[in-house]
Amino acid sequence: MQIVVAGQGYVGLPLAVRAAEVGHRVVGYDVDLDRVRRLTDGDSYVQDVPSTRLRAVLDAGSYCATADAAALAGFDIAVITVPTPLHDGVPDLSFIEACARTLGKHLRRGAAVVLESTTFPGTTEELLLPILEEASGLKGGVDFLAGFSPERIAPGNKRWSFETTPKLVSGIDAESLDVIKGFYDGIFQTTVPVSGPKVAELAKLIENTFRLVNISLINELATLTNRLGVNIWEAIDAAATKPFGFTRFTPGPGVGGHCLPVDPLFLSWKIREDLGVPFRFVELAHDVNRDMPAYVVRRVAAALDQRGKAVTGSRILLLGLTYKINATDLRESPSTRVAELLLNLGARVHGADPNIPDGDHTHLNVPLVDASEEEIAAADAVVLLMDHAAFDLPMIGERAPYVLDCRNRLSGPNVETL
Repeated sequence: MQIVVAGQGYVGLPLAVRAAEVGHRVVGYDVDLDRVRRLTDGDSYVQDVPSTRLRAVLDAGSYCATADAAALAGFDIAVITVPTPLHDGVPDLSFIEACARTLGKHLRRGAAVVLESTTFPGTTEELLLPILEEASGLKGGVDFLAGFSPERIAPGNKRWSFETTPKLVSGIDAESLDVIKGFYDGIFQTTVPVSGPKVAELAKLIENTFRLVNISLINELATLTNRLGVNIWEAIDAAATKPFGFTRFTPGPGVGGHCLPVDPLFLSWKIREDLGVPFRFVELAHDVNRDMPAYVVRRVAAALDQRGKAVTGSRILLLGLTYKINATDLRESPSTRVAELLLNLGARVHGADPNIPDGDHTHLNVPLVDASEEEIAAADAVVLLMDHAAFDLPMIGERAPYVLDCRNRLSGPNVETL
């Protein structure tokens, strides 16, 4: 089939390349000209799509990247994987709206449009569908098909790959579901149909809200048990020996990426907007996690004070800047806020992260250095924010004058855990 994947980021590019590998003719559409140029040159910027895979589908002629909307004509299925950011707590669906208008101009009878971008329940049927109908002059469920299938990308996950992660699928009617499921059946090992787009939209938000709330619980508990003098990490290990009724979550400096700090707030906003009541669990969880970078800074400041040093003028090295272990992604990473707060206090802050591509760290506003023995020893305080496999953890624990270990990976007399 002729497939369009609109949006060639960390969700769209893996889908586009996989669809091309299984035999479809795929157009990867993106309005970012630099992205299109890099993709056309066979240069992948997405961790789970090596450049070798990208070049293979380019050379085979089964995939092309473009910013030219005219190339969308004649598609059988179009998948929307554009960003859905929040601005001051309000979902911004303008990228979906713009993409729908563009696709609608090329929509033909019998074609299908699938939304994968995370959003609140009702978006597919109440926003996407009317725009497609207006732009095309066709009727959804009569002339064309539509549905929602949430992305479940987990960058760097070694256990669950793109293809092996079960894929939720939905349609606005039975025929839409049948066609959409058939498409994804050829890409994923397992597809899970649900009764309609609203269920699929809500399921995605439940997945991420579950994680946010439980991580927030453990994070707040970590701040309290530290004051009580109880080792939260040992207690979690003990609780995890129960073989039922418990899911292990561990503390950290905050949550990052698009999913956890952003997606649950879509549901919170929708509930306030439609029902006029707060989603208290989400709002409280968001507040707890938003304060975690400040808690990390308070712990560092207290440790330096105990050693007769002020934060102002101290050299502080942040290790692991991405939001996820062994990943390359800095989106919404708590390291950004930790660095900002330390800089505001007058600290001399440096960062080390071997996974960040050159040029992708400019918004951190801190110089990058290698996590060498010399840099570790020269720091007044080292903060292990993310325990990447590339770090020499025994050396860090041995050579650092003081470490705040946010991942419980180090030991030694100069190491404190979060």
